[in-house]
Amino acid sequence: MHADTPDSPSISELAERRLSRRTALAGGLATATVAFFGASAPVSASTTKDVSRNGGRRLLGFPAITPSVADEVVLPPGYRYQVLFPWGHPIVPSGPRFDENADNSATEQAAQAGDHHDGMWFFPLRGSRSGLLCVNHEATTEQLLHSDGRANWSPEKTAKSMAAHGVSVIEVEQDRRGGRWELAESRFARRITMTTPAEITGPAAGHPLLRTGADPEGVRVLGTLNNCASGPTPWDTYLTCEETINKYFYFGEQPPEAGSVEERYGIGSESPYPWYTTEDRFDMRVEPNEYNRFGWVVEVDPFDPASTPKKRTALGRMEHENAVVVRGRRGEAVVYMGDDTQFDYFYKFVGAEPINKALKRGRSPLDTGTLYVARFEEDGSGRWLPLVHGRPGLTEADGFADQAEVLIHTRLAADAVGATPMDRPEWCTVQPRTGAVFFTCTNNTARTESVNAANPRLENRFGHIMKIDECGNPSAETFDWDVFLLAGDEASGATVPPDQAFGSPDGLWFDKDGRLWIQTDGAQPKVDGAEQNNQMLVADTRRGDIRRFLVGPPRCEITGITATPDGRSLFVNIQHPGDSGTPDTPRASSNWPDYSATGRPRSATIVITREDGEVVGG
Repeated sequence: MHADTPDSPSISELAERRLSRRTALAGGLATATVAFFGASAPVSASTTKDVSRNGGRRLLGFPAITPSVADEVVLPPGYRYQVLFPWGHPIVPSGPRFDENADNSATEQAAQAGDHHDGMWFFPLRGSRSGLLCVNHEATTEQLLHSDGRANWSPEKTAKSMAAHGVSVIEVEQDRRGGRWELAESRFARRITMTTPAEITGPAAGHPLLRTGADPEGVRVLGTLNNCASGPTPWDTYLTCEETINKYFYFGEQPPEAGSVEERYGIGSESPYPWYTTEDRFDMRVEPNEYNRFGWVVEVDPFDPASTPKKRTALGRMEHENAVVVRGRRGEAVVYMGDDTQFDYFYKFVGAEPINKALKRGRSPLDTGTLYVARFEEDGSGRWLPLVHGRPGLTEADGFADQAEVLIHTRLAADAVGATPMDRPEWCTVQPRTGAVFFTCTNNTARTESVNAANPRLENRFGHIMKIDECGNPSAETFDWDVFLLAGDEASGATVPPDQAFGSPDGLWFDKDGRLWIQTDGAQPKVDGAEQNNQMLVADTRRGDIRRFLVGPPRCEITGITATPDGRSLFVNIQHPGDSGTPDTPRASSNWPDYSATGRPRSATIVITREDGEVVGG
C-alpha cells in the first residue's frame, strides 16, 4: 500500500468521510457499508451462522469456500454444475460437432458456440424449465482457435475468427427427471457474427463519419464486435455491448497523432488480430470510418430469428461494458452504462418518451433521448452532465459539428464537460426495491496521482465497487454516491473480511431476492504466495455479509450471469481458461472442461443448481 501523501488520503480518513455523510444516503446500503467499512470488526463469512446486527431474513445460505488454484470449478457443498454450452458446441443438436484439434472450418464455426463467452440473459419460454439463452462471445484466443494458431494466416482464418465473435441465441430446456439442461432443436437458434447484416439507427445514422465504400449511406454494417456484457430490455429484447474495438483495426506503421480522436479511442499502429491483412475494412488506410461503426450498444430480438440487429447510436460510442435498462418516472427507458478503460466514465441515457408510447408508434425507446455522463463530487453528491450539442464545450467551435459527432466521439464530449475519470467502470446493476445503482471499478494501475473520493487509491490494483442513489428517480440529474467496498487484501486497505479477499471486480448482478453477485477478472490477492484463480462472491448488502461462492480454473475470467425466474438454475460463463496455451502445448495451464488428453481448454456456459433443488445462493 502506498504511503499517505497530501493527494492520497488514508483509507481510514476516507472511511470517516463516508461514514460522516452516511445518514444522507437512502436505501439499504447504509448499514451494509457500515459492516464493510465500519467502526467494528468485519463480519466473518466463513460459516452460515447469522451474525448480523441488522435483523431480517438471511439471504446467504451457504458456507463460503476457500480460494483455489485448481483446474476446476469449485462450489460450496450441496452444489453442482453442468457444462452446457462450450466453445464449438453446435447451437442445435443436429449442428456440426466440435473438433478438439480446432480443425472446424469457418462455416462450421458460424453454426457453433463462439469463443470467450461473456454477458448473457435467459428469456423464459415455458416458465423456468425452458427459455432462450443469449450468450455474448467477446473475443478469441487465436493460438487455440486454430490447430496451428496464428501461423500461415489466411482468409479462412480471418473468417473463422470473425465467426467466433458475436452472439449465440440458443433454446435450452431442463429434463424434469434428471434436472439436466440440454439444447433444443429450435427455430429461434442462430448465430450473429461479424458477417451478419446490422442496421445503424438513431441520431448518428447516415452521418458522414459512418459512411464507407461498402455503405455510402452510413446505415448498414456487417457484424457486431467484441461483445462484452449485456442487458435485457423491458420489451423482451437483448442488448449486447461492443467493447474493446480498437485492437481490431490497423492504423498504419505510425501511431495516431497525439490528441487525435483515434488516439483517444485507443487505435494503435499494431493490431493483435490480423484481419486487416485479408479484409480491407479493418485497414484504416483503406477505410478510415469503419471503426466508427463499432463501439455501440446493439439491440437483438431473440424471439425473431429473421430480425436485423440494431446499433442504437443515441447511447453513445465507447468501450461499452454492459447496459442496464429500467423505467424512468414517466415510463421512459433509462440505461446505465460503463466505459471499460482506465480514466473513463460512467453514463446514463434517458429516453425522450414513455416506452409504451414509443413501441405503440413503431419507434424504438432507445433512438431518441439524452445521454449523460457522471460527475462525482468530493462531498458525496453527484451530477449527470448532459451530452447535448450546443452546450458549453460541445459547440461547433469546440469541434462538434452536430449531435451525431457528440455521440460518435462520446469520450471527447465527456472530457469536454468535466466528467469524473474512473478506475475502469465496468458492469452495473440496479438493486431491487431501492433502485440504487451499483457499478464496478475493476482496477487502474496507471493512477499514480490525483486520487479523489470516488477513486481513493493510487495504483488501484484490486479495484472497488461504487453505489449511486437517485432517491427512486432514475430520470434525475443529481444523485448521492458512496464507495460500497474496496477490494483486495488487508495490505491494500480492503474493506472486505480477510478470509473473503478478492480483486478486480467486474461482473455485477442483483438477483430477484436482492443478493449481489460479484465476478472477478484480473489480479487476485495471493494465498500462501500464489495468486488465486478468479472467483465469484455473493454479498448481502443489507447485512454487510459477503461470501466466496465459486472459484474458476486457471487464467479464466468469471463473467456473465443470469438465472431462471424461480432462481433454481444459475447460468455463469467461464471465459478463456488456460489462455496461455499454444498450438504445441494447448493444455499448458488448463484442460478444463473436457480434460481430454488430446483436447484444449474451452470457454463455456455452465449451469449451477443445488442438490436439493432449492434457490441458488439461498
